[in-house]
Amino acid sequence: MTKFLQLSSNSSLLGLSSEDLEEFARQEGEKAFRGRQIHEWIYQRGAKKLDSITVLPKKWRDSLKNKGIKVGRLDEIDRVLAEDETLKLLMGTYDGEIIETVGIPTDKRLTVCVSSQIGCPMGCKFCATGKGGLNRSLDVNEIVDQVISIREKMNRRPTHVVFMGMGEPLLNIRNVLDSIECLTNDIGIGQRKITVSTVGIPDTLPYLAKTAQERLGRVKFTLAVSLHAPNQMLRELIIPSAKSYPIKSLLKDCKTYLELTGRRVSFEYILLGGLNDKDIHAEQLANLMRGFQSHVNLIAYNPIAEENFKRPSQTRVNRFRELLENKGIAVSVRASRGRDKDAACGQLRRQSINQIKIN
Repeated sequence: MTKFLQLSSNSSLLGLSSEDLEEFARQEGEKAFRGRQIHEWIYQRGAKKLDSITVLPKKWRDSLKNKGIKVGRLDEIDRVLAEDETLKLLMGTYDGEIIETVGIPTDKRLTVCVSSQIGCPMGCKFCATGKGGLNRSLDVNEIVDQVISIREKMNRRPTHVVFMGMGEPLLNIRNVLDSIECLTNDIGIGQRKITVSTVGIPDTLPYLAKTAQERLGRVKFTLAVSLHAPNQMLRELIIPSAKSYPIKSLLKDCKTYLELTGRRVSFEYILLGGLNDKDIHAEQLANLMRGFQSHVNLIAYNPIAEENFKRPSQTRVNRFRELLENKGIAVSVRASRGRDKDAACGQLRRQSINQIKIN
């Protein structure tokens, strides 16, 4: 059975490799080069429908459509461009759901922040995505299309991809890893330029390491763990799922992941004004990181309407970073992008859904 027949319920060609498409063409009674033609028109020319692939015989195109086979592209619902040129897209899926993706440009790079699920079950207090719960995980074509869509809308080749949009990637491991394989081999984005972010799922990081090695060969993508607190009590307040996954267990699994892959772990830490950004918290975080091959990425909170968390002052951000650096911790501060257009994860989708309900 080919990968195509196993892929998903909506039978999408997007997400398949050139070899997969060649085999698919042969099974359809066509020459293998037809599969290569499909590959070029989908990944390089951005074909959205089978009828757009005019090099294919019309009879075969009609036959594929009758079988329910599609390219698997998403429909654009809305787009919002911020003053700093950050672009957020709302995309519609085949079953009427809404997802969002963000293109974040700088002079030298274009980062695409992709979603891995529709909604999220983790319920992190600072995140708009989890307010509506989880609908379902995204298929490979729905993940890959986010990158292609940003490429088309911004007329620029993406250089980096971060799985930091809607959803918990480790609850969709198979499709996330297949997407990474596609992004690397078919889109041309090096695995080292891809980051997978997780809030932490018990007993999953060692499985991720082993599965990634099996499916991708050597693991080169970056694992980013959303820590957001330096002690268990505070983390449970911010991240409800932390109650079933203590920090000590999480860090133990991170060290196992490092041993299995040889890849340094990055820790995300959202600074919430007056809650987890005090000097004592920086000292506690430094103690957690001591002796750990890691990197801390500080992020100033981007407010959402549903919560009363505050954004810390730049002075406080700088102080927190300085305290970590003085303790010998590798640390950086992520610049906020698209704040004037509700760039926090899940906000635009949530506003759109609320608008639909009102109308």
